[in-house]
Amino acid sequence: MLIVKSMLVFILAGFCEIGGGYLVWLWLRESRPVWYGLLGGVILAVYGVVATLQPANFGRVYATYGGVFIVMSLLWAWKVDQFVPDRYDMIGALVALVGVAIIFYAPRS
Repeated sequence: MLIVKSMLVFILAGFCEIGGGYLVWLWLRESRPVWYGLLGGVILAVYGVVATLQPANFGRVYATYGGVFIVMSLLWAWKVDQFVPDRYDMIGALVALVGVAIIFYAPRS
């Protein structure tokens, strides 16, 4: 159950980080209204809170977020920006996921 909970927290944090960052991107890079940037900033702050819900220490949690966010960023770009990941994107994402699974879920004594 701990693994399921942590995966759900990783996904929620990913949506906050990527969604908030995307709104700031749209505001600054695509001349969207300032409220995009403000809302993005608020969502990014929520991400900082969501990350604290993980059971591990800061370093391990943030290292793992890096790999999870790689995958989520590619999925976001595919669905939102119509960017089609190629096989090297997929291979890299898989390697990242394997790495972060080892970092976060490996048994420790």
